[in-house]
Parts: sequence; C-alpha cells; structure tokens
Amino acid sequence: VNLECAIGDRGESLPKKAYRFRAPPSAAASLALAGIDVVTLANNHAMDYGSEGLADTLRLLDTVGIAHVGAGTNAAEAHAPAILERNGLRIAFLGYVDVPVESGGWDARSVIATDSSPGLAWADLDQIASDVSAAKARADLVVVFMHSGFEYWDKPNRVQVEIAHTAIDAGAALVIGAHSHTLQGIEHYHGGAIAYSLGNFVFEIDQSRDSAMLKVNLSRAGVESLEWIPVVLDPNDGRPMIAEGEARQRILDNIERLSADLTGGG
Repeated sequence: VNLECAIGDRGESLPKKAYRFRAPPSAAASLALAGIDVVTLANNHAMDYGSEGLADTLRLLDTVGIAHVGAGTNAAEAHAPAILERNGLRIAFLGYVDVPVESGGWDARSVIATDSSPGLAWADLDQIASDVSAAKARADLVVVFMHSGFEYWDKPNRVQVEIAHTAIDAGAALVIGAHSHTLQGIEHYHGGAIAYSLGNFVFEIDQSRDSAMLKVNLSRAGVESLEWIPVVLDPNDGRPMIAEGEARQRILDNIERLSADLTGGG
C-alpha cells in the first residue's frame, strides 16, 4: 500500500506545501487490523511534518508490525528492502519517489535521505538497478513501488517508464505506481508487469473516483496472473466500494483502453 501521509502528532508542517496530510497515532493499528503488512513511504506526503513526523510514522508502523520501504533515518534505511515470506515465497519490496516540483514551490528532492539525514528514497536509475539486484539476491521476487508522474494524467510519462523499465531490467517481477490520482494502464515488459497507477484507494476527492485493486498471483517464476477488482470511492467520505454493474464494466473498459496504448499491451 502507498501510505501517503505521516502518522503521529509531532513535527512542524513543511513550508511551501499546499496540502499536508497526517493521521493520528491510532491509525497505525487500524492499518494492521485491515490486513496491511507492507507500505511504501516514498511519496510527496510522508515528510509533510518533517523528520519528527517521519520518525513517528516509522516507530508506529514498527510497533504494529507493518513493514515499510522508501524512507528511513538515513539513505541506507530508505533504500533497504522489506522482505516478507508468504507460502514459502520470499518477496522483497522497495519504494522510490520522483515527482515534479509542486505548484507552491516544494521540491521532493529537499527531503531525500542522505548518509546522515532522514528522508525518502529518490528514484535515481542507477541506484534502483543496484537496489533491485541486491534485493533479488536475497529473495525469490522483487516488487517495486514507484511514486511518479503527473497528477490527473491517465498515461505514464517518460520518467515513470524509465523507472519501471529499469526496475524490471534489474530483476524486479512487478512494479506498482501511484501519484496520478487516476488509473493508468498496465504494461507487460521483459517478463515483468508494470501497473503504472492504481488511482486512489481511500481519498476524499470529487474527480477520479473510479479506481481498482490489483490481485496478483506470484510464484518463483514471477507474475503468474493479474486480476483487476474495480472500486469506486464513496463521494461522502472517500472509502472504496466494490464496483458493480455499469460502473464495474466502465472501469474495466478504461483499464483495457489505457493498457492497449502501452508497449506490449494489457
């Protein structure tokens, strides 16, 4: 899951941020109760409340046993994989961010983790290739989260494609994207699968309320199958609801159209 907020009650909001997202400390337990076992923090809101806010988020996730990637107390932690074992399969997760400068002037590169400071994992292509290769040596499969692209675009931009292709070429089996707030297509590339954006999942928004979950069956050979589960967001509180009837078909048709535009098709 892309956890696009801080969790906690400490830290000062960053200047130049048009939107700042933070959930109360109790939200961590709610995520665990919902069955979430790994999140990516490599996005443009995990650092909305600075290093203290990130520290709270990391601590609270650790407390409830949710693994996290894409951010840390230093660069080594931000780029370290979370390795989970399910049904005898060891899966390594990594997370990266590369988003444009926001309208208010805030630049995600200002909160990138360094050797001596906390922050996010920036999507440097050489670093991604190195991280994925190292993670693949420790796990059966590698899954990469990327937070990139332009908001409200339904097609991936050049940066998204470069990140995703680099990850697959380095050995990742699956790349899952976010940031556009709208669905984008899926590409089958060099034996891997790339879902460029799953849209929104829990988000109060007037537009782009069509979304989807992606069910993926994995084996040591890679991605065995993909199944889209269309959802629509409740207009009152942003909660996802399973789409049925015309709404379900509309979302599936849109995903098929968007995927057909990508190299390799859907």
